[in-house]
Amino acid sequence: MNAINPAEGLGRFLTLADTAEVLSVSPHEVLDLVRSGELPAIKVGSKGQWRIENSVLESYIEALYEETRRMSLWNQSDIAAVTEVNFGEQRTR
Repeated sequence: MNAINPAEGLGRFLTLADTAEVLSVSPHEVLDLVRSGELPAIKVGSKGQWRIENSVLESYIEALYEETRRMSLWNQSDIAAVTEVNFGEQRTR
């Protein structure tokens, strides 16, 4: 494995254990991500073992970085402190 793309030397498809190693989480956590649909994966072979494509994992990681970046920008913005926005709708009591 290398520092630029740790999954590069593992081949096109990664096992749950390989993916867990790249993400520094447990294989069970990876399985939870797969089952929830957050991390796309396929079942292969007669036993239906999960495999995550290397490029899909890299896209997933990039999306997490983007989500973190956007949340950081949101939290730094003035509008993050606004609790409710009223667009001219009047409530009757």
